[in-house]
Amino acid sequence: MTDIVDELRWRGLLALSTDEDALRKALADGPVTVYCGFDPTAPSLHIGNLVQILTIRRFQQAGHRPLGLVGGATGLIGDPKPNSERTLNDPETVANWVERVRAQIEPFLSFEGPNAAAMVNNLDWTSGMSAIEFLRDIGKYFRVNKMIAKEAVARRLNSDVGISYTEFSYQILQGMDFLELYRRYGCTLQTGGSDQWGNLTAGIDLIHRVEGVSVHAVATPLITKADGTKFGKTESGTVWLDPEFTTPYAFYQFWLNADDRDIPTFLRIFSFKSREEIEELERFTVERPAARLAQRALAEEMTTLVHGADQTARVVAASKALFGQGDLSDLDEATLAAALSELPYAKVDRLAPVVDLLAEVRLVASKSAARRTIKEGGAYVNNVKVAGEDVVPTAEELLHGRWLVLRRGKKSLAAVELAAD
Repeated sequence: MTDIVDELRWRGLLALSTDEDALRKALADGPVTVYCGFDPTAPSLHIGNLVQILTIRRFQQAGHRPLGLVGGATGLIGDPKPNSERTLNDPETVANWVERVRAQIEPFLSFEGPNAAAMVNNLDWTSGMSAIEFLRDIGKYFRVNKMIAKEAVARRLNSDVGISYTEFSYQILQGMDFLELYRRYGCTLQTGGSDQWGNLTAGIDLIHRVEGVSVHAVATPLITKADGTKFGKTESGTVWLDPEFTTPYAFYQFWLNADDRDIPTFLRIFSFKSREEIEELERFTVERPAARLAQRALAEEMTTLVHGADQTARVVAASKALFGQGDLSDLDEATLAAALSELPYAKVDRLAPVVDLLAEVRLVASKSAARRTIKEGGAYVNNVKVAGEDVVPTAEELLHGRWLVLRRGKKSLAAVELAAD
């Protein structure tokens, strides 16, 4: 058993907690059973969900037992959004998403040994409950004046859209989850984001009223980026965990492109490296920022955690090959396609002179600028320097019979695809 509270505090993962002294004692006397819930409101979890997944993984590594709850019931309702009502998804869709989300969480936990994890679904204890039972056995313990004081509810009540009884009741459902897990598994700790604090404490209050015992909650902070943009968002949208929605290459690039100012936060929250390793990477970021050693280490670690070592090796090879540090022809088609989708891109009907292609993908401002670039030795096709202004790529040079990678200088890249006949 390690002091997980100190570990979470050092990593910046402890924003809020119930009685910390009592929590420390319970954890020291452990093992403690801890749970975190994930609602299937989309077919995939996103990078922000990693904070909670990795937090319960840390609890397991410290000797405690994690429960991963996928909300087959709460996913049918949805936690209140800040400014609008959620669109309710049909039960078949949610059931499918439950299985997808469950499969994404399971690889992060161990299901063997004395503190083996368990996956649970709150639909198991809600589907057979009647509305009367729900109101009599659970609803009677909730006070409306306290419910409307919860931040998420208060914000909606003060908005033009208001809040439906359906979403207003969400905190009762989440509170019931904690009670049920306490009864079934002896669960005495819940984790979640700080924006969920009202829902976390609802379960604590319910257990105290019904069972007469004290349980605990900890909340992690919301991650803010130094540039003011939302964490987990890129120009192309949300960074998902499912490779169908965010390729392993794009996932890797998200971490690789992290702002130096965000690196200390990202390393401590997401990485499983030791304190000494993290502090050394932080020092490298200050002393040798151009090397981006911390970003590379974090990108490799996180991509391996989410997508596996084999995919990580492929995207690292692709990342290097694009910038002339490897053979592009060695890359498999799927990895190359993912890498090129992140670049400026043009589809052409025929293989034109390189001068035309450089201008087409806007690596240069004009054809005359393209000629100057070639004359100065700064133009490359598939990492091969272009020898003259009149060079026309051949069909044999097409990667996987489809693509050319154009480069100006060391870092400016673009892709050309020859349209199929």
